[in-house]
Formats: sequence, C-alpha cells, structure tokens
Amino acid sequence: MAIVTGGGRGLGRAMVLGLAAAGARVVATAAREAAEIEAVAGESGSSRVIPMIADVAREEDCARIVALARDRFGRLDMLVNNAGRGMKYISERFLTEPTRFWEIDPDVWRMVIDTNVNGPFLMARAAAPAMIDAGRGRIVNISMNHATMRRRGFSPYGPSKAALESETIIWAQDLDGTGVTVNALLPGGATATGMIPEGLPQEARTGLLDPAIVVPPLLWLASEASDGVTGRRLDASRWRRELSEAEAAKAAMDDAGWAIA
Repeated sequence: MAIVTGGGRGLGRAMVLGLAAAGARVVATAAREAAEIEAVAGESGSSRVIPMIADVAREEDCARIVALARDRFGRLDMLVNNAGRGMKYISERFLTEPTRFWEIDPDVWRMVIDTNVNGPFLMARAAAPAMIDAGRGRIVNISMNHATMRRRGFSPYGPSKAALESETIIWAQDLDGTGVTVNALLPGGATATGMIPEGLPQEARTGLLDPAIVVPPLLWLASEASDGVTGRRLDASRWRRELSEAEAAKAAMDDAGWAIA
C-alpha cells in the first residue's frame, strides 16, 4: 500500500498509475486539483487508487493522509514524497531570464520551501511510526540533478531539493535497523511535467523525458529486492531495461547527497 503525494500530474501521475498497474493500492494526493487526481483514479481502471485533497505543508493534512491509508488498507508500505512547487511560481521565464534571489517575493519563497522541504518532513514524520511498528517500509523522496541545485537563478527550487537530499541521508541513518529505508529518486533530466512553462518552444520540448521513466526504479524500490538499500539516490535515466533489475539498479545508483572528495 503506497501514498504518492502530488499524484495528479507529471511524475506523480506516472508513479500512481505504475504502482496500481503492478497491483499496489495507492492513495494519491493533491493540494487543490481534485479533478486531476480523480481523473488519475479513473484512468487506473480499478478501485486501487483513492484520490484525496490534502496539503503536505499542513501537519493535520499529513496525519489525515496516513490515517486514511491505514484505516482503508490496514497498512502502509511506501511513501513517495513527490508533491513539489517549481520555478514557474517565481517566473514563467525562469529558463531564459534567471531571477536573482533578492528579487524573489519572500511569500513565494516560503511557499516553495513549505511544500518541497517541510512537506516531505511532515509526511515522513506521520508515516514513520506505522512503518516502524510493521518492521518494514519505504520512503522515497523525489529529487533532481545536482546541476540544477547549483544552477544560477534557480532559488528557491534548487536549495529546496538540496535540502531534500540532506533529509534523505539523515532520515536513512535515523531509521537504520528499523526495516524502513529512505532513498531519493530522480528522472535524470528535464521532464515533461507541469513545472515546464507553457511557452517553451516545441523544439525544446522534444528533448524532455517521459515522466514514466521513474516507474521501473520505483517498483524496484518497492520490492523486497531493495531490502537494506537506504541513503541512496537512483537516477532513472541510467536505468537500463535490458539488464536484470539488480544490475539496472546498480548502474543507476549513487549515495544520496554529494560525493566527498
């Protein structure tokens, strides 16, 4: 049984549908867009997906999400921290006209940090006790390329994902020995999601990754094959489908965070 936050579009939609197709039951959340998550639930073609309106930046909403999952299914196996707010909230022209950090509205900065950093914390905080009690669980934080974390004009999105990498490393250590693992997963490049501005030229869109690229490594993380793998980072663009899952995972995996020279 899995929770996928931000499950109505982009990577979240792909992961909800991928998990449901693999036989998982999924609670898919969105902060506001009820029609989107209801459409995903319908698209799954089964009763396995439950749509839910909830804001991960609100502690009480996170508790409601976990309570619904446990009440409906009696367990919680996986939490996918996917809900996020991107650079389009800073400027629709962020790809061509970088906004300098001192030009950013502090309220917008707080909104992005609340969703991208505090949201995963509040969700993991709500989910961890149930997983610890069960002796097994998976927390997957959706990350991005290191280059984007360092990219000029990418505040606060870049810093928020750098913080999420740190959360991944620290939480993995905090949960060591409990049977609960914490890993980061990223598509590995610019992806065709709602975070890409509508005005992006069509020729630039041709190089965008399909959001479904993250599904194979996500399903591997959900499986018993990934037992004991924690504090790692899987780059979906390096997942080679022609290899066995174990070999594909090895090829796609690094330590979360940054390498220490």
